Amino acid sequence: MSVIEAQAPLHEAHRDNHTHRDVNGGWLRPAVFGAMDGLVSNLALMTGVAGGAVSSGTVAVTGLAGLAAGAFSMAAGEYTSVASQRELVQAELDVERSQLRKHPVDEMEELAALYVSRGVEPALAREVAMQLSKDPEQALEIHAREELGIDPDDLPSPAVAAVSSFGSFALGALLPVLPYLLGATALWPAVLLALLGLFACGALVARVTARGWLFSGLRQLVLGGAAAAVTYGLGMLFGAAL
Repeated sequence: MSVIEAQAPLHEAHRDNHTHRDVNGGWLRPAVFGAMDGLVSNLALMTGVAGGAVSSGTVAVTGLAGLAAGAFSMAAGEYTSVASQRELVQAELDVERSQLRKHPVDEMEELAALYVSRGVEPALAREVAMQLSKDPEQALEIHAREELGIDPDDLPSPAVAAVSSFGSFALGALLPVLPYLLGATALWPAVLLALLGLFACGALVARVTARGWLFSGLRQLVLGGAAAAVTYGLGMLFGAAL
């Protein structure tokens, strides 16, 4: 009894602390990376145009056009990609559902063999497979998880993917345009605000990657700043040539 009582607090601690971060990133990953994409691409676009010695109004219009074009492109791409993925998964689920209906015994044996391959005793594996196969929907879910690596009840939504991509990209792309909309006539306020946004996005990425926030923030700031510097130089080069 004393051994059990001594171990009980350990079990409680394990139960309370044995949690994991969402390794898929949940909503944070697509939101942060979408905003980062909008920031980098629109900042680079605007600095490239500004390098050609055009007016501040032209730079602002370029930024707004880049925001709209990029956001709609991201939304359309995400919708098509996720919808295609979902349709493929549904097709595979239909195949598995058909096999469960036509060959239930073979599918049960297949599931039992899978558990045996993972170290379960053959008799126990067969009993477990038999019990799980009694409910067709439960059997479908288990076969989908084991064979396809998917959860039939947790398929991604094309509409949610499109809306979230549109919103996050537009938010990121808005940052370098914002100073111009507020009356700025020089490029440096837009660059400064965009670099601050890049650092903030990089720091947020640390929540997904478990890296230090300072390292992630500085890395993204440097990469985004380098992209802006290169396009500015190209804008100066081609602007002078034209």
